Amino acid sequence: MYGDGASNQGQLYESVNMAYLHKWPVLFVCENNKYALGTPVERHSAGGDDFERRLTWCPGIKFIADDVFETKEVTKFAKNYAIKNGPIFLNAETYRFHGHGMTDPGTTYRTREEVAENRKTRDPIVVLKKKILELNVASEKELHRIEKEVKERMEKAA
Repeated sequence: MYGDGASNQGQLYESVNMAYLHKWPVLFVCENNKYALGTPVERHSAGGDDFERRLTWCPGIKFIADDVFETKEVTKFAKNYAIKNGPIFLNAETYRFHGHGMTDPGTTYRTREEVAENRKTRDPIVVLKKKILELNVASEKELHRIEKEVKERMEKAA
């Protein structure tokens, strides 16, 4: 696993080359959150963010990693593919809600509105909750009870 900021580094391509030559079952997973530290992908990657298509001889899949079901199915497929055929790229599109670390508050290169909008539409818990409600797997009341129970368990564990 590596971030989109590391997607243009030589050691990645050397690793893919070696894995492909030997048909090793490797999943090369790019956590593509659109920012290398604080640098937007369009400023750090001449080829855009289609990292799964960089090496035409090594297959790849781009998917929305904020959706747990999509992530599960893509990784299940990729694992089976890699076992039979060798390496594969996974371009896991996601969004980072906080800065990259203690020295990066994440507020100088994106707006609060951008973060708030993505939190409403891309937060994996929000996406899952919406699907659960749409599919009538559970009610709003049941989900509230589960959230309360999880918070209590987390507080106790902490």
